[in-house]
This record gives sequence, structure tokens and C-alpha cells, in this order.
Amino acid sequence: MAVTIAAMKKTPQSLPDDIETLKRMLLEQTQKLERKLAQKDKRIAKLERVNQQLSDKLQQLLERYNLTKYQKFSPSSETYEGEGEVLNEAEQLIEDDSVATEPDTQTTESAEKSAAKPRRPRIAPELPRVDVIHDIDDKTCACCGHALHKMGEEVSEQIEFVPAQIRVLRNVRLKYSCRQCETNGMKVDIKIADVPPAVIPKSMATPSLLAQIISSKMHYGLPLYRQEQLFNQAGIELSRQTMSRWLITCAEKLKPLLALMKAELLKQPVLWADETTVNVLDVEKSTCYMWVYGCGLEQSTGPKLVLFDYQDSRSSIHPTDFLAGLSGYLQVDGYAGYEKTHATLVGCWAHARRKFVEAQKAQGKGKTGKADVALNHIQKLYALESKLKTVPPDKKYDARQTLAKPLLEQFKSWLDKSSESVTKEGLLGAAITYSLNQWPKLIRYLDDGRLNIDNNRAERAIKPFVIGRKAWLFANTKTGAQASAALYSLVETAKINGLEPYDYLCRLLTELPKANTHEQLQQLLPY
Repeated sequence: MAVTIAAMKKTPQSLPDDIETLKRMLLEQTQKLERKLAQKDKRIAKLERVNQQLSDKLQQLLERYNLTKYQKFSPSSETYEGEGEVLNEAEQLIEDDSVATEPDTQTTESAEKSAAKPRRPRIAPELPRVDVIHDIDDKTCACCGHALHKMGEEVSEQIEFVPAQIRVLRNVRLKYSCRQCETNGMKVDIKIADVPPAVIPKSMATPSLLAQIISSKMHYGLPLYRQEQLFNQAGIELSRQTMSRWLITCAEKLKPLLALMKAELLKQPVLWADETTVNVLDVEKSTCYMWVYGCGLEQSTGPKLVLFDYQDSRSSIHPTDFLAGLSGYLQVDGYAGYEKTHATLVGCWAHARRKFVEAQKAQGKGKTGKADVALNHIQKLYALESKLKTVPPDKKYDARQTLAKPLLEQFKSWLDKSSESVTKEGLLGAAITYSLNQWPKLIRYLDDGRLNIDNNRAERAIKPFVIGRKAWLFANTKTGAQASAALYSLVETAKINGLEPYDYLCRLLTELPKANTHEQLQQLLPY
């Protein structure tokens, strides 16, 4: 009570001070609450960012999961059917054949009649035929006992396999001397036939044997250790080390021919290139690469060439050195190592499309999205190229300017708009970013009718090497890898020029030791 009375006795002058204090306290409380609210807003924003990052990460993981599942369990044009199940191949073929030949009991009679019969294998008419006569024993009529007359014959063909025939060539060199000089005790001059020229002198290897070994490995992907087993079965003791030395020696002898091929390659206005890894045992701490360069249009009459080049790394110095002097077009993928060459780079729509395909598969089964829209745009471009496949380059240029250019402008507008609304870390964002970064190169095929829309020619050229690599796995030395590059160059160039590699190699290795002039070497080129 005393305190209250004392407070009431305060002077009026003290009241404003209490109000100011109250205002200050309220202001401090308000500021404190605002700071807390700001901190909560920051925390909410941070949690929202973390939530968005986790959502994006989850989406990326789902995309990778869907893509991996598709790549593992779905059919692919780049893999063999049943790959990884070799032991089940025969059973699988039997099941497929039974499905194709045994009709369903529930189908109608008309459906059974319309079902296509399995196609018989075609037998080449130039193969030799051997007639095996099947005749009856009793040639009398069962009714009247008279002799039967031949009214015709029924012929069916079967394929008989005769294993490869191997024979030994005995080079007999006849020696001559003068009997009169021998009688008179004079110095006898012995004459003998010259040694036939050979790619590998004093070797048991003939051109046909070398061609067989080279084509078996480079064309059919048969490693040397398997060829060693096949030769052993035929009674020939031929080690893989010996065959390897032969291949290296052949590659050395082929260097002048390969130099002519490279010189011709660099003269061409349009080239294409690609690269892939190769494991070399004596190269440590480095991923080695096999580069491939080529030229030649499917409809052109100019030279068609494929050249392989082994290098210890993927450095840009390798294509720059190999293509020194080139000033034309070079069609490649998005690898930046080609930027330092002096060529005009042309992009590859197959690589751009492949990234959108991955984004489409990552969406999940049955779902559609922006990736489908992009693929629809690209499909229109390829549909136009399919129609222009046999059109001359000048008319192809005009058609692209009229029809393809507007389609590309529409697609570019869609890419610019979509890039603002997708996550760059996702597969779709990566596909859009790749296309935008490569856009000047992707549209460069409009500039010349000799250019292709993609770089699939290079991938087709390097694919035999990739398939063979799965069988022989690695090269022991740099020299062996360089020899493989040389031999693959000849085999693949022969193939794209319509030659059978074995026949071409036989002719080449027979005539090469006799070729001493530039003109004679020119006659041995595959094209």
C-alpha cells in the first residue's frame, strides 16, 4: 500500500520517461520477433532448397535406375541377341524354331494357311554340286511285272562342309653346273633359280596363310590363341608368338602403302573421325586409344578409305598431328580434342539423339515427356535425310535449305525455352545442354550436300575393332597395337570398297614384294 501511494505521488514529469521506456521495450521486442521471423524464413528457404535438391537427386537416381534397367534387360541394336548366354544358344534357337513351325491348335484354318513358312537358307549357285544318286532296287511293276521306265527325278539340295584344305608347298630350286669344266678341273660356276620374293623371307608363311591369320583376327575377331588351337587340330604346330611376329612384320612392310593411303585421305574435302579405348599391357598409368579416320560417300565415285591410328592417350595433339594440312570438313562427336585441328567441324545428330533416348528411357515405362518431343523433332530431320539419300549433293543442299532449316529453327526455339524449365543435372537437362552447346556444329551439315547428318560412318568403321577387342581383350605391346592399326586399316578399307578381305590380302601380299615403284604400289591400293 505504501509502494502504491509512493508511486501515485510521483511528479507528472516522470510519466513521459516511462512511456519512452515502454516504446523502446516494445521496439526491441518487435525487432527481436522480426529477427526470429527472418531466421525462420531463412530456415524455411534453406529447407525448401534442401528438399528441392533431394527431390532432384531422387529424380536423377530414378532416371539412372530406369536407364540401367533398360540397357540391361531391353533389346539393343548394338548387342547380339542372347549375349552372355552362349551355353543356352542352341536351346534358344530350338525354341524359336518350334514357335515358328508349330501352329497353335486354337488358330483357325485360314490363319494356319496364311502363316509364313520358315525360309530355307539360300545356297549360292556358284558353289560346286555333287550328284548323289538314290535309286530303287526293284524296277519291275508290282501289278503286271513289266519293267519300269524312268519318268523324271526329284532333286533336293543339302550343304556339306569340307574342312579347310591345308597343303605344304615345296619350293624346289634346281641347280646346274658345267660338266666340261668339272672334267677339265676348272672352277665350276653353279647356277640356281632365284629365291621367289616373299613378304617375310625365309619364312614358312605363304601369302594365303598370312591372309588367313590377318582376316581371321581383324575381320572375324578370332584371337591368335584360338587360331593356334585350330592349326593344332589340323596337325600344324604354329604358336601365337610366331603368328604375332608375322603380323608385326607384315605391318612394317605395309608402311609405304599406308603412307599413300594417308596422303590420299588428307586430299579429300570431307572426313570423319572417332576414337575408342584399347588396353596395352606395357603402357602403365594411361588409357590408350585407337583413333579412326575415313572418307568416302556411299554414292560417290571417289576413294573410300579407313585408317586406324594407335596412340597412348586421348590428347588433342594426336588428331592435330594426324590431320596436319587438312582444311576441309571433319565430322566428329562432341569431344573437344578435335577443336585444335584446322578442319571445319561438323556435329553428329546421332549423339544428340542418343542422349534424348536415354532421357526418354529414364522416364519410366509408359511415360511421355519433353524427351519424346525432342525425339519427334529429330525424327523429322532423319525422315527427310532418308528421302534425300540418293539425291546428288547440290540438290540435297537445296532441299535441306528449304525443308530442314525451318525444322531446325523450330527445334532450336524449343530447346531455348525448355532449358529454362528443366534441371541441368538430369538426363533431359544434359541432353538439352549438349544440343545447345553443339548447335553450331549440328546445323553445319546444311552448308554442304556432301555432309551427313551424323557420324555413323565412323562408328560403323570402328565397330569391328570394338567387337574384336571383346575377344582378344588387350595388346601386349605398343608395337602390336600399331601393327593392329595398320592391318585393320587395310581390312576395313577393303570391306567398304566391296572386296573380300581374304582375297584382297592374298593378292596384296603376293604382289607387294614385287612392287618397287610408286605406280606399282598405287595398283595395290584397295580402292
